[in-house]
Amino acid sequence: MFEFFRKFLSPFAKKLRVIFSKTPDHTAFEHLEQLFYEADLGATTAAELVEKIRVLYRNTPSLNTEQILAFVKQELLKGLISHRPVYHSPHVILLVGVNGSGKTTTLAKLASHYARQGKKVLVVAGDTFRAAAVEQLEVWAKRVGGDLIKSQPHSDPSGVVFDALAAAKARGTDIVLIDTAGRLQTKTDLMQELAKIRRVCQKQLPTAPHETLLVIDATTGQNGIDQAETFHRFTPITGIVLTKLDGSAKGGIAIAIQKQLKIPIQWVGTGEKADDLAPFDPESYIDALLGK
Repeated sequence: MFEFFRKFLSPFAKKLRVIFSKTPDHTAFEHLEQLFYEADLGATTAAELVEKIRVLYRNTPSLNTEQILAFVKQELLKGLISHRPVYHSPHVILLVGVNGSGKTTTLAKLASHYARQGKKVLVVAGDTFRAAAVEQLEVWAKRVGGDLIKSQPHSDPSGVVFDALAAAKARGTDIVLIDTAGRLQTKTDLMQELAKIRRVCQKQLPTAPHETLLVIDATTGQNGIDQAETFHRFTPITGIVLTKLDGSAKGGIAIAIQKQLKIPIQWVGTGEKADDLAPFDPESYIDALLGK
C-alpha cells in the first residue's frame, strides 16, 4: 500500500516541498492553505494546520523543510486512528453506501481476502433491486469458493438477510458479508429500510452486525462526509472503506473523515482486482502524502 500511495499522492508532496523550499511569506501561506484544502483536508483542518505552521515559523524561523514536514506529519497523525475489529463466529459484516461507490466490488474483495485466510465465507445478495449486483456476487462467490444466498428480484432484503444468518449458523460459517442497495442518503424511506436490516440481523444474532462498513468513493471529496453523517444516524458505522484511490482522488479525505466523524478508515481500495484492497495504515498513508 505504501508504494501505491507514494506514487499517487506525489503531486501533493511536490507542491508542499516547493512551498517549503524557502522561508514562506504571506502569499506562500495562502498557497499552502489552498493546497491543503484542495487535498480535501477540509476548510477547518486546512486553516488550523496553516496557523500552527505560522506560529512554528515565528518561534523558530531557522526550521528547514524536513522539520516542517515532520511537524505536519505529527499534526495529521493526530487525526488518524487505527482500528482492528474483534471477531465473532459467525462474524457479520454489513456493507452500505450510495450507488457507484464501489460497494459490491468491495464486498467481493473482502470475500477474497477472508477466503485466502482460510475462512468459510457466506455472501448475501441483499441488493435485491439491482440484478447486476447479484450476478456480480455470484461470479465472485464461485471464484473464492464461498457460498451465496440470494432471493427473487425486488424481494424484501431483510428476509434474505434473516435466512442467510440462519444458514450461517447452521453451516458453521466464519464470515458473513451482506450487500445492500445503493441508498441515496437523502432518501429517508430507504435509510429506514437499512435500519430494518440491522434489526433483523439482531433477531438472529443479538450482537450482529459486528461491523457496519460505509463504502465511500474518495473522488467525491467532502460529499463523502455528508454521506457518512447521514448513514451513521440510521445505522451506526464502525468503519469506512475508501475506494477509487487509483486515479485523481484526493488523499486528505481520509483525514477529514476521521477528524470530523471519529469513524476509522479500515480499508482502502486501489483498483478493480481481487487483491486491490488493503488495511488502512495511518503512518504509511501520511508518509506517502508528504512524499516521505
